[in-house]
Amino acid sequence: MNKADFPILKEKVHGRELVYLDNAATSQKPQPVLDAIVEAYSRWNSNIHRGVHHLSQVATSKHEGARQAVADFINAREAEEIVFTKGTTDAINALAFAIGEAFISKGDEIIVSGVEHHSNIVPWQMLCERKKAVLRHIPLREDLSLDLEAFRGLLSDRTKLVSVAHVSNVLGTIQPIEEIIHLAHAKNVPVCIDGAQSVPHMHVDVQALDCDFMAFSGHKMYGPTGIGVLYGKREWLEKLPPHEGGGEMINHVRWSGTTYNELPYKFEAGTPNFVGSYALSKAIDYIQALGWEAIEAHERELTEYCEAQLSAIEGVHIYAEHQPKAGVISFNVGTIHPFDVGTLLDQQGVAVRTGHHCAEPLIDAMGVPGTVRVSFGLYNDKADVDAFITALKKAQSILM
Repeated sequence: MNKADFPILKEKVHGRELVYLDNAATSQKPQPVLDAIVEAYSRWNSNIHRGVHHLSQVATSKHEGARQAVADFINAREAEEIVFTKGTTDAINALAFAIGEAFISKGDEIIVSGVEHHSNIVPWQMLCERKKAVLRHIPLREDLSLDLEAFRGLLSDRTKLVSVAHVSNVLGTIQPIEEIIHLAHAKNVPVCIDGAQSVPHMHVDVQALDCDFMAFSGHKMYGPTGIGVLYGKREWLEKLPPHEGGGEMINHVRWSGTTYNELPYKFEAGTPNFVGSYALSKAIDYIQALGWEAIEAHERELTEYCEAQLSAIEGVHIYAEHQPKAGVISFNVGTIHPFDVGTLLDQQGVAVRTGHHCAEPLIDAMGVPGTVRVSFGLYNDKADVDAFITALKKAQSILM
């Protein structure tokens, strides 16, 4: 894991070496990704799918090559099951509109979980308000794990979709999605997985999971902002209407009506982010060159090392302590407000995230105003953890 591949990590913050521990919000970009963006704009920038000239043909090839790279990365059956979006939020919103138009009626129910990011709550609330449907959530046990017995009780003939996070962006806990999918499918209910926090940190195989949909973002997996993915099984995508209209997503347009393009293009209105998709493919290349076994082992070791160091500090409370995590730890220091902790850490060059992390229902259930969150990427190391712990102890001595 080579920090030198990530130019931003050479930056100084308040005169200190940058220790970047906010990867759950967004990850930094390796040089090959940065080079890909420059290459695209300087060598073959041209609108795709529409031109017969050389630049358009090259750009189209790069974009569709990226789609295949994403399909291979998550083991989709075919590239046509990969819909490019602006990110996880955009992907879930697209699905909420499309599935709502096709399959949701008054009184139907959608189930999410008690650990969800707002991006996997609000789109479903909006859908339920529009269709007069009902949003239910899997409650939490005292240890902040999901109550699967309660989930069994929530599933009914009215349930039309289950949408859950693979990994909590607040707690870092890995949710039992295999069992959730199994239970939902036993009732013929499709399942969407929010993979924003899992796809960057572990090998995800959508066929092995048998999920019906999955959403994730490029910027959290060392790729650029503004590009994301909605994976859907072909049999589902074929049945869903497009969520946006315009160019690219049509077959024929007449005053009498419009026929839509084939998969996946009927879901990709307008000029696609072909620069973003190409740069994302380079991020995938970077991850695969390192290998999932090495990445997962490295991040697991860092997380366990950091949690052990934190637990040794008097007054620190770690949430969901000792549960399996994917590179995220949330904690508080006594009664100190997390914002104050984060501010003093920043002054020492350590970047963490504080607040409710766009997951207010979970934070409310925890009974706190927010947490301090550290989250790791493949470029972090034990020296980063040591610097963070030293800075935290200094912050604690000032604030207590």
